[in-house]
Amino acid sequence: MTKTVPDYTFEEAAGLRGYTRIVGVDEVGRGPLAGPVVAAAVWLDPARIPTGLNDSKVLSAKRREALYDEILSVADVSIASCSVEEIDEINILQASLRAMERAVAGLKIPADYVLVDGNKIPAAFGLDAEAIIKGDARSVSISAASIVAKTWRDKLMVDLAQQHPGYAWEKNAGYGTKAHLEGLQNLGVTPHHRRSFKPIHNILYQGKT
Repeated sequence: MTKTVPDYTFEEAAGLRGYTRIVGVDEVGRGPLAGPVVAAAVWLDPARIPTGLNDSKVLSAKRREALYDEILSVADVSIASCSVEEIDEINILQASLRAMERAVAGLKIPADYVLVDGNKIPAAFGLDAEAIIKGDARSVSISAASIVAKTWRDKLMVDLAQQHPGYAWEKNAGYGTKAHLEGLQNLGVTPHHRRSFKPIHNILYQGKT
């Protein structure tokens, strides 16, 4: 089985249909028990595409950070998030879509076409868009967005880990690892935990009974 490497095919195809500002958007952080969901939108200059772009999950942290810095220096990048409160209020899927909408809206120069990772297009884009399954491994613009979103969110979780030690967020980024679950049992729930997620809900509910 050959590994796919992201390229500029989707962007070129949109360009041939008359679009001039084609951006990739991706979100990270749907699964964690703590922290916001984060999205990034990236417009890449076709003449300055960083080499080595790929799905952020297959890159080492060191490689992601180097690419993150390079992407910020050569591309139009917008990063947005949806808070824990919003996740609990509207659910994680809607919060992910809202974060993507905010990221696209925050670009310096407005997009006219959006390549979205996954199978859902946020309705509020108000733009022509295309959903691409496994887009972070197929389109360089989406790859760049996935790298930016993941690196930014990981840095945020390291900062939050310093304020709330004992949950190992600096290592697990808020996902429900053994160390994180042990922290919850020993220390309880923080304001950064998603109360609508089952493990957190169960702890809070146990506390009331």
